[in-house]
Amino acid sequence: MKKFLILICFAYLIVSCTDDDTLVVQCDIVTNIASNSITDNSALIVWETTNHSASYTLEYGVSGFALGSGISVTEANTSTNLINLQVNTTYDVYIQTVCSSNNTSIYTDAYSFTTLPPTVIAELRPNLSELNLYLGNLNELTISSRAFEYDLSTPLFTDYSKKQRLIALPVNTSMQFNGDGLPIFPDNTVIAKTFYYNLNERDLSEGRQIIETRILIKKDGDWITGDYKWNEDQTDAVLHLEGSTLPISWIDADGNTKSTTYRIPSDTACFTCHQSFDDTVPIGPKLRTMNFDFNGTNQLQQLINDGQLTGLTDVSSVNTLPNWQDTTASLEERSRAYFDVNCAHCHTSGGQCEDQSSLNLAYETLLENTDIVERKLSIQFRISEYNEGVSMPFIGTTLLHTEGVDLIQDYLDTL
Repeated sequence: MKKFLILICFAYLIVSCTDDDTLVVQCDIVTNIASNSITDNSALIVWETTNHSASYTLEYGVSGFALGSGISVTEANTSTNLINLQVNTTYDVYIQTVCSSNNTSIYTDAYSFTTLPPTVIAELRPNLSELNLYLGNLNELTISSRAFEYDLSTPLFTDYSKKQRLIALPVNTSMQFNGDGLPIFPDNTVIAKTFYYNLNERDLSEGRQIIETRILIKKDGDWITGDYKWNEDQTDAVLHLEGSTLPISWIDADGNTKSTTYRIPSDTACFTCHQSFDDTVPIGPKLRTMNFDFNGTNQLQQLINDGQLTGLTDVSSVNTLPNWQDTTASLEERSRAYFDVNCAHCHTSGGQCEDQSSLNLAYETLLENTDIVERKLSIQFRISEYNEGVSMPFIGTTLLHTEGVDLIQDYLDTL
């Protein structure tokens, strides 16, 4: 008898009585809510249920909205596609099970998802903001998740400016391994490099002045170039192909005030350095210049893990261009790396200076084939002072890179 009474009480807890005294099963809350196929303006919401004959009410809105103030959707299935959403926005979704007009579950806890940023535009639009490379205020240089930042083991010198480098690949594509040099980029790849100066290297809270953003876009197998000059308010940058100059001053890490008349190159000048056998090509993102740790992880391995680089499984099989500041490398390795990044795009087979100079400064070129020894005095003369039209490089700088010159001079003294 006691067991019978316990069963009666248990049954009472799991059923309820309607007006006509019919016993009904209480509606259960849905479980395992998930979001699939998220785009920049839509998301497919799916869930599981034990009430297979029920319908469902969803209420959703921008994260943090109050229940009752959102958008409601009625759904007979265990999934629904939410559309017309805002880009790069987090939404909350609540779901209620409806077994009948007077038998509903409580709402679930908020389930949250975030729409994707807008797709990167692989075109030279009038304003940099139109390319969708960045999120939020443009001058914060917050890179869209549609792109990734990269760095170089030995970077090109440009009048002590700082640089932010990024690559945006089209959706569902990857770079393909093609040896130690440049990978094969898919069409509609966008490569961007933004140049700026910290106003005070000893106090970064004082802000920065962004000068230009150089763009490379691959279209139908060829690369096109464009340069965006930032406005004085630092709110956007305008396509600027003619070239110009801009006075710049900053305080360096030693507290010294530095200044220069920075030169934004014309589109023609860009081709001078980016030329290879009459084709425009990228210079920096060779795999050997990216094969080192950046933000705590080997860059190439991270690209492989993210599906952005295919055809390579072992990053140790890729050579690494030394960092010219790494004193654990030999003087020759450091100097040749500096030559490679700063000079070899012109002084190499197919480069701008191939017909004017016998120098071949690519890192992989054997010393006896570079003509460095034979042209030692000429190199010393053309790097030791800034003299427009004579000094090397011809374009891209207005100041001597004192540290780089000292490195090269020390190396030449050993030859």
